[in-house]
Amino acid sequence: MKTVIHWFRRDLRVRDNVALSEAARRAEQVIPVFIFEAASRTGTDVGAARLAFLLQSVESLRQELAELGHALVIRCGPAEEILPKLAKEAGAQAVFANKRHEPCAQHRDERITSALLNAGVGFELFKDAVVWEETEILTQAGNPYTVFTPYSKAWKSKPIPSPRPKLTIRHPASRIPHLRSDTLPATPDEVGHPLLQKIPPGGELVALELLRRFMAGPVYGYGMSRNFPALDGGSNLSPHLRAGTIGIRTILAGLNKAKGKAANAEAAKSCETFLNELIWREFYTQVLHNFPRVAQGAFRPEYDRLQWSENHDHFAAWCAGRTGYPIVDGAMRCLNATGTMHNRLRMIVAMFLTKDLLLSWQWGERYFMQQLVDGDLAANNGGWQWSAGTGTDAAPYFRIFNPVSQAEKFDPGGDFARRWVPELAGFPGDLIHQPWKNLPLLEKSKYPPRIVLHEEQRLKCLALFKAVKKI
Repeated sequence: MKTVIHWFRRDLRVRDNVALSEAARRAEQVIPVFIFEAASRTGTDVGAARLAFLLQSVESLRQELAELGHALVIRCGPAEEILPKLAKEAGAQAVFANKRHEPCAQHRDERITSALLNAGVGFELFKDAVVWEETEILTQAGNPYTVFTPYSKAWKSKPIPSPRPKLTIRHPASRIPHLRSDTLPATPDEVGHPLLQKIPPGGELVALELLRRFMAGPVYGYGMSRNFPALDGGSNLSPHLRAGTIGIRTILAGLNKAKGKAANAEAAKSCETFLNELIWREFYTQVLHNFPRVAQGAFRPEYDRLQWSENHDHFAAWCAGRTGYPIVDGAMRCLNATGTMHNRLRMIVAMFLTKDLLLSWQWGERYFMQQLVDGDLAANNGGWQWSAGTGTDAAPYFRIFNPVSQAEKFDPGGDFARRWVPELAGFPGDLIHQPWKNLPLLEKSKYPPRIVLHEEQRLKCLALFKAVKKI
């Protein structure tokens, strides 16, 4: 082909980009394009943090492409209207893009396919965001996996492809016509999404540096440190995986190299633990595709009958970090301030919402998608349903985290709680996670009392689930 449009979506990078590398290999000219659409058209609940991260990452991509002699064409509006017109302007024979896996995005791609075919333009989609697609790993009976452990074993049995090469420099002796570019909003505020959080920086170069630093040392302690929110024991790559500012094959290649340098069995085991987290991401992606009902309700349909509470005051207290449980409140305040939350804390606050406050997991799922900079429909939905006990491979409904024992185990010195709940600065270490044990000090601190008692709510939760199990 003479000219191909590469449509950047959740793949905002010039390295290890399958569709982009295929466009460069198969066409004389590649026209890089980014389309800014209203959130309502993309089928996702885009919060300000994720939008701000995306805008940063698109600007970083624009600069990288410019250094390679490629001008990023930016258009604003519905993709199914813009792409046929743009293909005609550029004289392009095809549009290449990497696959999206959310049901709404796939329905949109069907409309775009029709629009481009009607214009005589091809539309090719490529596997990029995952190593193995939705039906590439199946049980011996040919069915999708619904339990993680056998899925991960099957995943690990397959060879991992190498990263795709970086896009090369194209010297500007170009026959491509000049194509107009629209101006992106500078901040989420410009499109009605006020940014109230201080989010991490976006862009491919940032992601590559995070990967380098993590694989140079922290990955070897990941198996232990990943559970302690006061430690910076994670890779911090999840926002970049979500936005596509780093390729999954690049991460796996770095991990494989790091594992080969592991000094002992414990370090190698930590590398394996990190690999499992990456596989969880693909597990939930294939669950979303094969069981799209999870986007609307429980994976186990009987749990759609659960009689959840509708106490909006309790939900508001949970959102604001005012429940009276320091580990829960610290986690929610961190989310509201930074758009990020430690993985252990995600489980704790999700369990607290569903099994202490007895509120629907869908309320929490929606709030996370509005606040998280790494909000991903499949992973977020899977995590919430696991915690609530309604999903695939779920924690049994009778597994109920005690927020105090979780805090004492994973924040033993109270360092995380003190950082995000400064009202408790005057509490001694043995009371930091149970401030209600010193009522005079609690009243003086202005920290709220507990809105529920865990011991009582646990029994109510068991009864709630048992009522459904009996039907």
